[in-house]
Amino acid sequence: MASKPGILTDWPWKPLGNFKFVILSPWVIHSSYLYFRGEEDKRDLGYVLIFPFLLLRMIHNQIWISLSRYQTAKGTKRIVDKPIEFEQVDRESSWDDQILFNGLLLCLGRMGVAKGENLPLWRTDGVVMTALLHAGPVEFLYYWFHRALHHHFLYSRYHSHHHSSIATEPITSVIHPFAEHIVYFLLFTIPLLVTVLTETASIGSFVIYIMFIDFMNNMGHCNFELVPKTLFSIFPPLKYLIYTPSYHSLHHTQFRTNYSLFMPIYDYIYGTVDKNSDSLYENSLLREEEVPHVVHLTHLTTPQSIYHMRLGLAAVASHPFASKWWLTLLWPFTSFYVLATSFYGLTFVSERNTFKALVLQSWVLPTFNLQYFMKGRREAINNLIEAAILDADKKGVKVLSLGLLNQEKELNEYGEIYIQKYPKLKIKLVDGSSLAAAIVVNTIPKATTEVLLRGHLSKVAYAIADALCQLGLQVVTLYENEHKKLKSKVTTNSDNLVLAKTTTHKIWIVGDGLEDFEQLNAPKGTIFIPYSQFPPKRLRKDCYYHITPSMMVPSSFENIDSCENWLPRRVMSAWRMAGILHALEGREMHECGETMLSLEEAWRASLQNGFLPLEIPSK
Repeated sequence: MASKPGILTDWPWKPLGNFKFVILSPWVIHSSYLYFRGEEDKRDLGYVLIFPFLLLRMIHNQIWISLSRYQTAKGTKRIVDKPIEFEQVDRESSWDDQILFNGLLLCLGRMGVAKGENLPLWRTDGVVMTALLHAGPVEFLYYWFHRALHHHFLYSRYHSHHHSSIATEPITSVIHPFAEHIVYFLLFTIPLLVTVLTETASIGSFVIYIMFIDFMNNMGHCNFELVPKTLFSIFPPLKYLIYTPSYHSLHHTQFRTNYSLFMPIYDYIYGTVDKNSDSLYENSLLREEEVPHVVHLTHLTTPQSIYHMRLGLAAVASHPFASKWWLTLLWPFTSFYVLATSFYGLTFVSERNTFKALVLQSWVLPTFNLQYFMKGRREAINNLIEAAILDADKKGVKVLSLGLLNQEKELNEYGEIYIQKYPKLKIKLVDGSSLAAAIVVNTIPKATTEVLLRGHLSKVAYAIADALCQLGLQVVTLYENEHKKLKSKVTTNSDNLVLAKTTTHKIWIVGDGLEDFEQLNAPKGTIFIPYSQFPPKRLRKDCYYHITPSMMVPSSFENIDSCENWLPRRVMSAWRMAGILHALEGREMHECGETMLSLEEAWRASLQNGFLPLEIPSK
């Protein structure tokens, strides 16, 4: 939002929320009826193609978003190092409003301008005229309108909304108040309307021109340099005809230079070229892939999680993961992705953060939860994990933490097999079990005297039981086999391990394997505290479900613009945190396999480095 919002700031369909596209339904029905059921002379290919074209534009924009986020996470040719936070993601979540607006005006234009009906597929003279009209009137008028927008009166009421983003993403290009978009549409309509009135317009010229605008807008705001230097070496005058991402980036950091739309020639004519344009361009091209200090190696969970990861749909990734009905409409792409990664998939970088002196990255294996429970897939998954560890070690990464199922005992003995196979690894492997256990122990309300422990007994569960027994709490189990296993692992005050047949306890420490009937038998007001990577199903409305072991990150932790799976904003899982703390504390050993840190030490390190506990709310 601008600092002093002016009139026509909000889009008129804002109250409709996600249902805003229903306003196009009358034209969708009308164009489809005319084309498929109407008379021969009423069929208008250009009219019926408006709506598939809008979809094409959305896909095109999304490709740019994913590409930009991937490239800036790697660091190759990145221009600006400023962070992107949730505030920017929320502000830019309405990037499709301008596509809806354009679609609506194209429909109205087709109805209001008789010569706009039944356009031919192609006319070369119309394409040439469109190019000339853009290079002349459109670029010239935009330049001066843009300069006017930087006058304090218009800037504070309108254009400051766009400039709120210093580190830009492709969709930043279309984040403007509604009033600005009206003017932009009038400018870009000049070539379209002139070619229609001169009867040189075609479906091809419309599609090429609008896609050209989208392409150049996205490219100019992608925050990594991709225009090769050879283009300007072969044809030097090209620098006056086409801008680069670094050229426009300077406009977002300096504000009073590089006003041109896509053609810098007007900046050169009127003396508003930033003096650092050439040097920033060259330096950005030379920037190599960044080597992080810490890597968190995670994986996809469900097929829909491909849209929730940071490289997917930004508006979805910025909220805790939850299945959404409308994502099922994307099943053709989802199915294709799942099938493709089953045969060919590579680990990829999805996120980059900074904290204190550390550069952090999240790497994602293209595998899903279900595959980890298929014995036939375990070798292939282990090979992917091993390849990622060796790649990180070769690059000089200091610490790698194993997230989600990448550290399962049945898969790789909590990462132990990699250490045994490669004893000379310089990189330190961390499974995060110590911190996860420490967080659970310190989450239990202070006045508690007994807890019920239920779920598959993992390394974390044993550590929690041992710590609670040492603190004098009774740890209750429901099954004799679990009780015996705990007895064999708990070294101090094992008499505090109790076998019970009833479920009257109000504090439940739960992991994977918690049965539905057990939840339903829990007393009203029970607090479920998970120790597992995955949260339990929430079957009870009269009970409280705490989130999986995690903590709130410090305010100095930068560039967090997506949620980690089901966790709230700016909340990080213990397994991911553990790798960061391992590097900050300068620990020189592996923390995986059977190795455990002192829970007190793990907890102390998290608090001293600014991480904040998530307490259970008091009733």
